[in-house]
Amino acid sequence: MTDRRARADTTRVRSRFAARLLVAQALVLVAGALTTWLVASVVGPGIFSDHLQQAGDEHTAEQIRHVEEAFASALVLSISLALIASVLAALAVSWYFSRRVQRSISDVAAAAAQVAAGRYGARVPDPGLGEEFASLALTYNRLAERLEATESTRRSMLADLAHEMRTPLATIDAHLEAVEDGIRYLDDDTLGVIRGSTGRLRRLAEDMTAVSRAEEGLDVTLRPVPAADAAAAAIEAARDRYATKGVRLLSELADAGQVRLDSDRFGQVLGNLLDNALRHTPTGGTVTLDCRRIDDWVQYRVSDTGQGVAAEHLPHLFDRFYRADSARDRGHGGSGIGLAIAKALVEAQGGGISVTSAGPGSGTTFTLRFPCFK
Repeated sequence: MTDRRARADTTRVRSRFAARLLVAQALVLVAGALTTWLVASVVGPGIFSDHLQQAGDEHTAEQIRHVEEAFASALVLSISLALIASVLAALAVSWYFSRRVQRSISDVAAAAAQVAAGRYGARVPDPGLGEEFASLALTYNRLAERLEATESTRRSMLADLAHEMRTPLATIDAHLEAVEDGIRYLDDDTLGVIRGSTGRLRRLAEDMTAVSRAEEGLDVTLRPVPAADAAAAAIEAARDRYATKGVRLLSELADAGQVRLDSDRFGQVLGNLLDNALRHTPTGGTVTLDCRRIDDWVQYRVSDTGQGVAAEHLPHLFDRFYRADSARDRGHGGSGIGLAIAKALVEAQGGGISVTSAGPGSGTTFTLRFPCFK
């Protein structure tokens, strides 16, 4: 019922617009025709009479009056016929143009009504009325595509969030039910499982808060720091975790000058990338962090010899909750949101982040780029 009412209202609005546009154009044409007719009928006979007198031919007053009346009559008749024909032709062109404009507005209104109803696949064709209308259609289509992508992301995020919460909640519920039924006792093992599940829920909530704040815009404090020193601090913070798992952590830190960074936020980004590399690199593997200057940029790379990522997954690795089965398996314990946080933090500091991989089993490389401080 709501959709039908909206369509009916849209039809009435565009019909009124087309009628008003045609009436306005008709009034302009009629005003122009009347002005032309009045000027010709008033000025024309006088000019003709002057030329007749300058011709020097002898005519009686009656003959002159008759000639002037004949000229005036012929002038008014010919101009009237010409104006009627031109007005009719102009009205026909105006009617055609009005219909084209009406159709274009109708397409936009219909597509907007579909988007308002939650159907984001609606698109507006180019009406062929010039650059302005083409730009309007293109802008609307881009807006619809952005809304469609946002809605798709929202649905995916809610589904993934529900999935992430389901496992720890089910674990907690199962153990509490077992305690109630006397199957399990509220001993240290049971409490440990429950605490582990609640800790997972807490980390999920913290990750969601972190990425939301990062994407909305963080207050970062950018200061010039030696580029190599910023990376060295992240290496030292992660070295013990790597030693525990038996993964080599190498560094290749060239003198790359200075870069404007928020040291805490940058350390969070590198720590996230190093933890991600450690998670997906088997014992005996190698992770390398290098820093170098390339033209007016400082580049950091975190490369591992781990599982790698298939090409079809690479464009989505920075999406919230996204996991490529071969590289970001749920069994590794990640929430699937760390790389989204890293991307938001890098962009908040004016940098960029990208990822490359030759495929499964070939390792992965994350690249950060920040403008040099001069």
